[in-house]
Amino acid sequence: MKIINEDEKEGIVKVVPETLDDLWHLSHIIEVGDNASSKTTRRIQDTSGDKIRNDRGVKKTFYLGLDIENISFHLFTGKLRLTGVITRGPDDLIPLGSHHTLEVKLNTPLTIIKSRWPKWAINRLNQAIDASKKLSAIIVVLEDDTATLGLMRQFGIEYYGPIKGHVSGKRIVDKNRQKNIIQFYEKVIESITKFDSIQNIVIAGPGFVKNDFYDYLKDKHPDLAKMSIIESTGSGGRNGISEILKKGTVEKLTSENRVALEMGAINNLLTQISKNSSKVAYGIRETKNAINLGAVDKLLILDTKVAGEDMGSDMDMVENMKGEVMVISSEHEGGKQLESLGGMAAILRYEIG
Repeated sequence: MKIINEDEKEGIVKVVPETLDDLWHLSHIIEVGDNASSKTTRRIQDTSGDKIRNDRGVKKTFYLGLDIENISFHLFTGKLRLTGVITRGPDDLIPLGSHHTLEVKLNTPLTIIKSRWPKWAINRLNQAIDASKKLSAIIVVLEDDTATLGLMRQFGIEYYGPIKGHVSGKRIVDKNRQKNIIQFYEKVIESITKFDSIQNIVIAGPGFVKNDFYDYLKDKHPDLAKMSIIESTGSGGRNGISEILKKGTVEKLTSENRVALEMGAINNLLTQISKNSSKVAYGIRETKNAINLGAVDKLLILDTKVAGEDMGSDMDMVENMKGEVMVISSEHEGGKQLESLGGMAAILRYEIG
């Protein structure tokens, strides 16, 4: 993410999203009631009276501004859409006051106007900018002739695969078995190297395939082997990836990785709850009460609750009192666990009775 213009007095920030993570961050920074503007393409119908039957109109690109009424981020398509009332655009093409959906595009400037930029939103924006300079980690879970990849994104895990090989069992006599193993390994390696900026690779799985694969990397792809470690799991596939996340392996490798940090924070919260700690609050009412009492040392809030519960002023209050605010993604297991607790929780400085 890049900021190309910032006018705090007018509440204007102009950004350029560069990654899927940036779109995810923006989906939580932008709120209902904000104004957003960017280039958009719309099909314009001919209203001259000479319209030909079945004429679908002409696509035109222009600058459009909206007062936002709805924000939607679709993880699997990677699309961020803003819907609202048109406040700015070419009068001859679109009627002001009508509704339109603006799709936020990668590498296309977006201007966001807020009546007031709260501290948490500025922090989130800076976090996205810092994260764009950092490298990701990838988890490779191998089982027999199947590999599943988990790419560490800030919004959660992006799964890739399964990648299938054609390797016969050890007990089956097959003169091409070793050749097929190499082909499978190279297929996995090709999938790994499709992704940019991978700093750490966790090679995992329940059997010995992970060890053989690592040995192959050391022999044939030493550059990848240098950034790899081996971990054992009880399961393959996505369950194996979840095991790695729970172990905190990635957190040890890249302590600033957002998902690992969030999972670690949630696991710490659950540990405190299991111990019946009196320095924990969870649920909307209890957590807001702790915030109002100034007792919150660390606030954990689900991303979907930020706008839904109008938490901006509460988040500012925590930070103004030197507390920490962590927005937890609803796209990973830790987020789902927080959701089951009401969507927000807090680690307290002191007991509040």
